[in-house]
Amino acid sequence: MAQVEMDIDKIVQQVLVEVRRQLNKNTDELIPVGVSNKHIHLSLHDLEILFGKEYELTKIKDLQPGQYASKETVEVIGTKGSFNKMRILGPIRTETQVEISISDTFILGVDAPIRESGNIKDTPGVLLRGPKGEVRIDKGVIVASRHIHLSTDYAKKYGYKDGELVTVTTNGIRKTTLHNVTLRVDDNFRPEIHIDIEEANTCGLKNGDTIKITREEE
Repeated sequence: MAQVEMDIDKIVQQVLVEVRRQLNKNTDELIPVGVSNKHIHLSLHDLEILFGKEYELTKIKDLQPGQYASKETVEVIGTKGSFNKMRILGPIRTETQVEISISDTFILGVDAPIRESGNIKDTPGVLLRGPKGEVRIDKGVIVASRHIHLSTDYAKKYGYKDGELVTVTTNGIRKTTLHNVTLRVDDNFRPEIHIDIEEANTCGLKNGDTIKITREEE
C-alpha cells in the first residue's frame, strides 16, 4: 500500500512539473514581431561609389545585435519605376542586396524571387543612385522570406535548429497561420520574427505584437 502511495505521489509530482513547464512555455515562446519595410544592404565597393571613398554609414537605430538602420538612403531604379529613398541597413556586406515586397516588384519592374537573405544567385539587378555616383548591380534583388531570429540558448531550450522550417500563429482579429517560416539561430540573436509590411498588414500585425511557434513543418 505504501509503495502504491509513493508511486501516485511521484506521478502527481511529474504531472505538476509538466504543467509548470507548459505554462512557462506558453509565455516564453511568444515571439515579438519586427515588420520589415523595403531596404538595402551594401557592399563596401558599392558604398564608396555611391557615397565616396572611405565613407561610413551613420547608425540611427539598433536592430538585431550588430545590425542597424542607417541615416543614409539611395535611389533604386528599375525598368518601370523607382524608389527615391530606400533605407540602408548596416553593417557592410560582401555583396549588395535589395529586399522588397511583392508589390514593390511591380513598381520597379523586376521579377524578384522569394529568397532567404544572402541567397541572391540568379536574381535580377537594378540601378542604384547615391549622392556621389551610380552602381548597376546585375543581381541582388529579392523578396525576403519570412524568418525568425533565435538565440542559441533559446533554440536549445526548445529543441529548434538553425534552418528549420516551422509554422507560427498570429493573434488578433486577423488571426493567421503562417507556414514555411525559417529559423535563424545565432549566439547574438534575440527572438524576433521578421515579416514584410504586406504580410504584416494582411495579418493585422505591427511592431511589438507577438506570435507563437505552433508546430514544426512536416
